[in-house]
Amino acid sequence: MAEELLPLIDARLPGVAVNHVRSYPSPRELTGAVGGGTQYLVFLDVASDKEQAVQLITEISQLGTGVQVFSLLPSNEPDLILRCLRAGAIDFLIQPFTNDQMDAALAKLSRVTTAAGSGAREPAKVFAVMPAKGACGATTIACNLAFQWKRFGAKKILLADMDALTGTMSFLLKTKSNRSFIDVLIRAHELDQDLWNGMVTHVNGVDVLFAPELLTEGLQDLKDPSPILNFARSTYDIVVLDAAGVYGEWNLAQARFANELLLVTTNELPSLQAAQRALSYLDTNRIGRWKVRLLINRYTRDVGLAREVIGQALHAEVFDTLPSDYDAVQKSLMDGKTVPSNTPFGKALAQLADRLSGTAETVKKSSGFGGLLGMFSRKP
Repeated sequence: MAEELLPLIDARLPGVAVNHVRSYPSPRELTGAVGGGTQYLVFLDVASDKEQAVQLITEISQLGTGVQVFSLLPSNEPDLILRCLRAGAIDFLIQPFTNDQMDAALAKLSRVTTAAGSGAREPAKVFAVMPAKGACGATTIACNLAFQWKRFGAKKILLADMDALTGTMSFLLKTKSNRSFIDVLIRAHELDQDLWNGMVTHVNGVDVLFAPELLTEGLQDLKDPSPILNFARSTYDIVVLDAAGVYGEWNLAQARFANELLLVTTNELPSLQAAQRALSYLDTNRIGRWKVRLLINRYTRDVGLAREVIGQALHAEVFDTLPSDYDAVQKSLMDGKTVPSNTPFGKALAQLADRLSGTAETVKKSSGFGGLLGMFSRKP
């Protein structure tokens, strides 16, 4: 593929440095290879390992619009092409590579960069909130965190309950809907803004996409949330996903898609052991530690392990702690409202949102995309 591709690249992007990476990089290697604010064009061999390549496209897409991916395929496989595009590839080339293919691909890239430079909407920042084990309070955190973003001027916010089997967002908000994310998946081929507006429920300035109310056959076999996530990312400023956990393809896909993964545990020993297993599972499945934020919920210093000990035991920095505030949280659950900002939990959540907002601003500043020629370090 490289031998076919290099002459075409040299003829159209003359004088730009070319690096040939001969194996799929890990998430940690990826950020070192194409990070730092430099513009990159990545030509990715999808044939050698289809699954790993599609995962890698998703990982690259989270680095911002400064890195764009063309997927390279040995033959015309419509399903694989669609998976690559949904994962974040800007376009594709099919062997044998031709001048016409390259010209069309670069023309599409030029249109995308022009739109980015003309003030087009930045893709939403996506936060996936995942419990290390059940009853850690992840749904409460996700629900309250979504409404915090109104303080930072976010005009379009989505809160999505992505737990197909045990989602409780409708219970927390005391709101029901006849539509759920299953309806979005069923009608993904015709999804537009009008149809989407009929799927979400508007709650105090936040769009909420609920999990299905009734259990139906096949829910446990869900694997690909990309139709939901791609549309949401192109439509909203902030997306908060309330996930079922880290395990399984459905949840892993959300973890790969998210800009930041908030892993929620408590400082009790069973929860911490579950957090250790969850971190190991994420490592095994190429979810970079750089995006994982470890949250200790219901933290009480005199019960369970101290914050410093938790970090040492899990070999992971504790990003933040949220205090045990039973009365305030329970009252908010009974009323179907967010936890008041003047309570210990409410104050800690506001501080957490402040920290996450600062991280989002840093990422945003480094994600610009410039012109076509002279701006790329290329990786065939």
